[in-house]
Amino acid sequence: MRLSVPDRRILRLAVPALGALAIDPLLTLIDTSFVARVGVTELAALGVDAAILSFAFFGFNFLAYATTPLVGHALGRGDPPGARRIVGDALILAVGIGALASLTLILLAPLFVELMGASDAATGPAIDYLRIRALATPAVLVVTTGHGAFRGHQDTRTPLVVAAGVNAINLVLDPILIFVLDWGLQGAAIATVVAQLIGAIWFLRLLRRRKMAARPTGMRSSLPTLLDLGKSGSLITARTALLLLAFTVAASRAARLGDAEIAAYQVVFQVWILSIMLTDAFAIAGQALIAESAGRRDHEGTNQTSRRLLGWGLATGIGLAALFLLASPAMRWLVADDATGALVTEAGRVAGAWMPIAAPVFIADGIFLGLLAFGTLVASTGAGAIVTIGLVLATPLGDTLTGIWWALGAMMVARGIVFVWVYPRAVAVRS
Repeated sequence: MRLSVPDRRILRLAVPALGALAIDPLLTLIDTSFVARVGVTELAALGVDAAILSFAFFGFNFLAYATTPLVGHALGRGDPPGARRIVGDALILAVGIGALASLTLILLAPLFVELMGASDAATGPAIDYLRIRALATPAVLVVTTGHGAFRGHQDTRTPLVVAAGVNAINLVLDPILIFVLDWGLQGAAIATVVAQLIGAIWFLRLLRRRKMAARPTGMRSSLPTLLDLGKSGSLITARTALLLLAFTVAASRAARLGDAEIAAYQVVFQVWILSIMLTDAFAIAGQALIAESAGRRDHEGTNQTSRRLLGWGLATGIGLAALFLLASPAMRWLVADDATGALVTEAGRVAGAWMPIAAPVFIADGIFLGLLAFGTLVASTGAGAIVTIGLVLATPLGDTLTGIWWALGAMMVARGIVFVWVYPRAVAVRS
């Protein structure tokens, strides 16, 4: 089958983006397996720190998600110097926020570990690991910004190469530092810090070599970009927080139904999130392509690319729905007892049934990011969260696990309605 030009452009960006998205979870699993061989206490400490670091870093994802469309718009309107200024200012912001976050994590590590409820045995190792990992926070945010900069230039292959290289370094250093030098959990932390520092230096050298970033000349010239990034970042963080709130309420309700229900919910949720990774790749492609056409004020190009992206989303969603339907009986083997397994099968079928709607909705996130319509993301996610929370807490849907998943599906419908309603105006205003 011969693909159209828009389809080839989408896949050229989406396929490497999917690879970059998949590398980190895969090698994190390998990293965890090394620590598991050290001991249960060390693994428990790693689990506590992983939760703290995930929470600490999720709010800084805007450095990628805001940088991509801002750079894309600048390039689309024929302003490469503007794109370089945006990247340079974003890097300064990344280093500044990273240094502050690093200091906070180091000083308050005991408090954070205590709040996570770590056992007495795991508390000491968890604090040590967290303080070591905190040293690389500026590097992590530089890497995040580097991803956004290259995506804005419609290059997702370079971030894939860097991600693969960084994780390969971590994979090599882990057994050496953990077992050969016998540094245990601290060795795992040092391996990750070294790999992340190399990744940051790698991105900075690439950005300099390709002349993709300009050195800021002063606060006055950087202030507009910093304000844009700050405003965009707050809206993106609010959107993510609303999404997490809906999932947290759903999980809490499942927990109140019983141990079997919450166990089954977690299994289905993790598989569902892994499946959504496919749509994230198309969303990343959408950010870059829509930003470029919107920057050129090309209404028709924006509409054509949006249609093709949503077409890929629908096709992906249908494929994932079929996969869930076929695989849901096998998912029960991920748990030990038959009762929980039966719940996994039932809930998995419902979660899969919503995929033809969920996939295009998550890709629409990328489209609206490309349009710089960050407020719409908050509005759509807020509407979806209200619908889900209301259905879970105030209707009989919250009384069963399958009902909870029907309520989560309704969130996707609500979000989609907001997107369809707002899209024409967003294109008219932003492109």
